[in-house]
Amino acid sequence: MESSQVIIKPVLSEKSYVLSAAGKYTFRVHPDAHRTQIRQAVESLFDVHVVEVRTLSVKSKPKRRGVTRGRTRAWKKAIVQVRAGESIPIFQGLEGLQG
Repeated sequence: MESSQVIIKPVLSEKSYVLSAAGKYTFRVHPDAHRTQIRQAVESLFDVHVVEVRTLSVKSKPKRRGVTRGRTRAWKKAIVQVRAGESIPIFQGLEGLQG
């Protein structure tokens, strides 16, 4: 699997903004990707050194729109910690939004 296939997109939420201040970045990743693949993908795409990778599966939630019932998709999330002093440029403009 290539690096661009492992990392799907960054997760932009209030919690991810707080974690980015501590050097931890959150990504939506391919469901079959393991920690080593995620580490290698982040290091090659963003030119940083990864210290730690934590993964978790986000469960689907029941949703309803009128009478129609359904569920959201289940997906895999990775929280990646980079070496102190390094950062990922995607999240650079987000620190100013915290308040």
